[in-house]
Amino acid sequence: MNRKIIVGLAAALIAFGAAACKSSQPKIAPALTASDEALFKEGEKLIKKDAEKARLYLRQIIDSFPQSFYAQRARLAIADSYFRQGDEANLVLAASEYQEFIRLFPYSPSASYAQLQVALCSYNKALKPGRDQQKTLQALAEFKRVLSVFPLSEEAKSARDKIANCEERLAEHEYIIGRHYYRVEAYRAAVSRLTGILTAYPLFKGMDKVYFTLGISYLEWEKPAEAIPFLTKVTTDFPKSPLALQARKRLVEAEKKKTPTPVKKSA
Repeated sequence: MNRKIIVGLAAALIAFGAAACKSSQPKIAPALTASDEALFKEGEKLIKKDAEKARLYLRQIIDSFPQSFYAQRARLAIADSYFRQGDEANLVLAASEYQEFIRLFPYSPSASYAQLQVALCSYNKALKPGRDQQKTLQALAEFKRVLSVFPLSEEAKSARDKIANCEERLAEHEYIIGRHYYRVEAYRAAVSRLTGILTAYPLFKGMDKVYFTLGISYLEWEKPAEAIPFLTKVTTDFPKSPLALQARKRLVEAEKKKTPTPVKKSA
């Protein structure tokens, strides 16, 4: 989904929720409205017990004291409260709040944290390999943004770890599809999909099975010469792999098909 659409949808959800709950929300005591610090402390006290009520106090800070130090903290606290709830709708709201924080306070020491959280909002909704990986791709892009915009931040290390995890997941997804193509004898499609892993995800931990499936795909495709390098790679680079023994057997088969025994001419 387009990022602008997501932000717009989140804003609409926030506005709708605020309008729907306005009549039922408790009024803020006048003594608190005069102090951004008092409002923040009250919101902070309530945030884990009654997030909706806490957000009322925190939004009052943003409305009444927009330039306050507590306004920044209030925005992050609101975003964190949505994030903790964890369901898809609240993660959309959380991402929108974090993005708004970054837009308003790009030089804040907390901006790198907010960007990491934006990435985690997508990461926490990502599906397992074999299913739609759109959220994984979104998360990967946002984690890479942490590194590009905040390379020296504490969050950069977490982003690197998550990038590796996302790429591992995407590589596994591509392998599942490539393996499926092999099983249905669509060898050209299998080769295309699996070859893409070699260039896009060279650090994939399951590279032995990628090489093996590439080799046997070429072999079944009657292209033994192309199969040999991949099957050899399994035996030399992954000698302890469970696939190494099978690779050696198929390698013998590929060598025989590459150089067939010449037929003797009759005298």
